[in-house]
Amino acid sequence: MTTSPREQALATETPVQGHPQRWLILGVICLAQLTVLLDNTVLNVAIPSLTRELGAATSDIQWMINAYSLVQSGLLLTAGSAADRYGRKKMLVAGLALFGVGSLVAGLAESTGQLIAARAGMGVGGALLMTTTLAVAMQIFTPEEQPKAIGIWAAVNSLGFATGPLVGGFLLNHFWWGAIFLINLPVAALGLVAVVALVPESKSPRGDRPDLLGALLSTIGMGSLVYAIISGPEHGWTSDRVLVTGAVALVVLALFAYWESRIPYPMLDMQFFRNRRFTGAVAGAVLITFGMGGSLFLLTQHMQFVLGYGPLEAGLRTAPLALVIVVLNFSGVAAKWTARLGTPVSILIGMAVMSGGLVSIATLGSGGYAGMLLGLVAIGAGAAVASPAMAHAIMSAIPREKAGVGAGINGTLAEFGTGLGVAVLGAVLNSRFAALVPVAATSLPAALASAGSESERRSVTDAFSSGLETSQLVGAVAVLLGGVVAAALLRRAERGDSAGAV
Repeated sequence: MTTSPREQALATETPVQGHPQRWLILGVICLAQLTVLLDNTVLNVAIPSLTRELGAATSDIQWMINAYSLVQSGLLLTAGSAADRYGRKKMLVAGLALFGVGSLVAGLAESTGQLIAARAGMGVGGALLMTTTLAVAMQIFTPEEQPKAIGIWAAVNSLGFATGPLVGGFLLNHFWWGAIFLINLPVAALGLVAVVALVPESKSPRGDRPDLLGALLSTIGMGSLVYAIISGPEHGWTSDRVLVTGAVALVVLALFAYWESRIPYPMLDMQFFRNRRFTGAVAGAVLITFGMGGSLFLLTQHMQFVLGYGPLEAGLRTAPLALVIVVLNFSGVAAKWTARLGTPVSILIGMAVMSGGLVSIATLGSGGYAGMLLGLVAIGAGAAVASPAMAHAIMSAIPREKAGVGAGINGTLAEFGTGLGVAVLGAVLNSRFAALVPVAATSLPAALASAGSESERRSVTDAFSSGLETSQLVGAVAVLLGGVVAAALLRRAERGDSAGAV
């Protein structure tokens, strides 16, 4: 299919020196990214207010939280493909607009149904923003600058997850619950103006036909898979809800893979998986988010239930992790280490350090905050090196014109790995706790309520602490394994590239 001169001009690759305003543009897209990430966690601190003021039931609260992540994770590949085909700037503008409108509706919602629908709309905007921000960064920077740019982008991701509860807690202490959504409006408006004025348009020059069936299958498949993972811990892994949605996910994703391998214009080219660089980065990305996402989820419980910190204090005490990531990536130190050591070694060392941090938390965390702080700093230092290197490995293994799809794959892996980590490590915790707890109960609050004496309460807490330790160690093994697998495959890919170049 031929393309018009205008389309060819829009798809022109960035000059060798990069876009003259690339660092300013990066700041703009990181601001948009930060807003999306804050909304992944900010709602958690508003649950008591929503329960009280909207009369939200437990199921309503679950859908308020999950509607956003389900829609976002299900649409990431489709959003990335749309950005490549129709223009990354257009999709970035559309994402900001949808996210802003959804935030306005959510902030003014008068019922749980309205808030759930608004959160779903925000998820559509979030999917567009998550994919286009990384894709645009890959277009405006030279290959030499891309690792540092991706490091900053990744640092903003960590900052968003870490500061979400803090921002939410501050706003709820001074305003009503709707403020946690309305605070997005000035950011979205500023982002829209800046994107229109600064961000260059880019898209794939091939002009492939839209893969509508592929988009539908990927959305249903990923949405079902994430829903099954989310539902498992609460409803049981053998419940009809989990088994049915899990089966639907596997069947639909298998159909998606078959369809993508048969058509001449696939949304996700299955030939990517023949690339050792791509498969190595994918394997590492899943395991790094599995171990880190699941372990950090458990860490908040450890701080509150074992060490006795309140929600806000627990959030503040986990801040050193994000702070280390921000410092190492914004300063460019992590990118320099990666350039000096090479991608495979950087990923291996980074994930080994992260694994050591999880072991530190598991073995020293119960003794107080000092051991936990050591673990948090180690996790942050390892993630600052490994996560951007992994993202760059995925993006560089994919053709430049498919940058949006690459960003969608990167985001999908993060969602999938984190959800799986929370589910599996949570199951390890629950299994260990149930085996050790001295009273007939399967949850910590129920066990504490059933404890008849102080010694029994202490035994319950010790059982929970032991379960946390075991699950953190499982997470540490997963992260280390991810580093070894990713490094080995990436090293083999580099050797293959060198042999082919001779």
